[in-house]
Amino acid sequence: MSSKKKKSSNNFLVQGSVLAVAGIISRIIGVAYRIPLLNIMTLKGQGIYEVAFQIYQIALLLTSYSLPLAVSKMVSARMARGERKNAFRAFKAALLFAFLVGLATALIIFFGAEFIATYVMSTTLSVYALRVLSPCLVIVAVMGVMRGYFQGLGTMMPTAITQILEQMVNAVVSLIGAQMLLGYGEEAAKAQGDELLTAAYSAAGGTIGTLAGALVGLLFLVFVFYSYKDRLKRQLYNDQSAHQESYRMIIKIMLLTIAPVILSTGVYNLQSIMDNAIFNKVMSIQGLVEKEYTELVGKMSQYNTLLAVPLAIANALASSLIPTLVTAVQTGERRKIHQKIHTVIRFTMIIAIPSAVGFFVLARPINDLFFHVDNSVQAMLMRIGAISVIFFCLSTVTNAILQGLNRMMAPVKNAAISLLTHLIVLVITLVVFKWNVYGVILSKTVFALSMCIMNAHVIRETCGYIQEQKRTFVIPGIAAGIMGIVTFVVYLILNMTVGGYIATIIAVVIAVIVYGISLLLLGGISEDEILAMPKGATIARILKRIHLLKEEYY
Repeated sequence: MSSKKKKSSNNFLVQGSVLAVAGIISRIIGVAYRIPLLNIMTLKGQGIYEVAFQIYQIALLLTSYSLPLAVSKMVSARMARGERKNAFRAFKAALLFAFLVGLATALIIFFGAEFIATYVMSTTLSVYALRVLSPCLVIVAVMGVMRGYFQGLGTMMPTAITQILEQMVNAVVSLIGAQMLLGYGEEAAKAQGDELLTAAYSAAGGTIGTLAGALVGLLFLVFVFYSYKDRLKRQLYNDQSAHQESYRMIIKIMLLTIAPVILSTGVYNLQSIMDNAIFNKVMSIQGLVEKEYTELVGKMSQYNTLLAVPLAIANALASSLIPTLVTAVQTGERRKIHQKIHTVIRFTMIIAIPSAVGFFVLARPINDLFFHVDNSVQAMLMRIGAISVIFFCLSTVTNAILQGLNRMMAPVKNAAISLLTHLIVLVITLVVFKWNVYGVILSKTVFALSMCIMNAHVIRETCGYIQEQKRTFVIPGIAAGIMGIVTFVVYLILNMTVGGYIATIIAVVIAVIVYGISLLLLGGISEDEILAMPKGATIARILKRIHLLKEEYY
């Protein structure tokens, strides 16, 4: 490889790493602030917030989810050919498209909020939160195009900074907004005699942070763009390419790029909305009033919030995989492709399997640590759904693998089949067995498991890859089992002596240490893999001194 190509490759990997790290940080912030937010809103407020946010996420998916990817690909392709004017035309076309689609969707959500809240989701008071969220659809759509433009120019920094900045502002403003509107809601509830108004106002206040964060992120990108304006003018002036693409062709190419991603992710996210819509209607038919089933949805949202922690890491690993996998696919080196897939799945399982065991063993203590309500139902939900952590993490990375292998429509088909299976299980558990919220969690597990099985089949057909079992599943499973037993015993002893919260924190710390030691002693991580980490040589040397790392690994 020439020094020029090597430098380009290294820069590509560095930029991808920047985006992956920013993704992890922003997701951690996003999960962390949800915990105090849900405590402010109470269970009923959580239920209302969850319903509104799921509708918003589907609308966001349709308007802007895949725009950064599409714009980045179009801009980078034209820049590679030296067609700077066409690259900028692609940016302008995408900007206009995003604004118009975002505006149309925002107006539909704003004026149709009452219909959606009442007749689709059976949660009447989510109308306030929906209307607060509607302007975000325009802002995020425009922001997505600008992020894609900078990525297409070869810099991930604006995207990385805005991701973190957006989440930081979102976290602060959401907490302040939820607390402030909680007071107004209490006054409105007393005046109108509807106790749900307190929760509805607080949920709407919690969504203000989403709007504020998106606006700050967009303003930052506009500032960066105007800072870049003079350089852009010089580049456009020096572009001598004769071919000029039509805006119609650019829009057509963009739609063909984003359609598969929207379809696959849309079906994936549609599952949550359909769950809540069906659940609310069935509960209403079975005699529950709105405040009762809204509270149950709030309890499910606690489970979803904690589940999002390991999923955030899986998403970050998936995001960082795609560029390197695409590069490997282009070279046609099957061994390199298999190595990339093996690594990302194995490290995902090293995180997901102990997370599932930890959720099962410490279900009640973890919920009590973060949420100050009666957590008996939430703890049972976590125990039932603990295994789904593994399936959701695995389905997330296998979706990314299929995209990297250019099998864009495979996740769409798999998600559609899984959704149908999931809905059958959901209806049976709710209507026939009357398992209430537990039926919803069970059906989600079926959905994720179905995705894993079908994705693995397509990956095997596409590139002949079959996941190695021992290091990926067996050793992490044994290590997590040892961790679970030790953690359970430690928590029981500490709970009788120092109390619940301190016992939970110490038990979690011990769980991490025990799992790490068990994984090393069982040969779950090789010396080469440790050496590849930051400060890996130092870590490996220390582990050898205390006899936790074998000299040789096979």
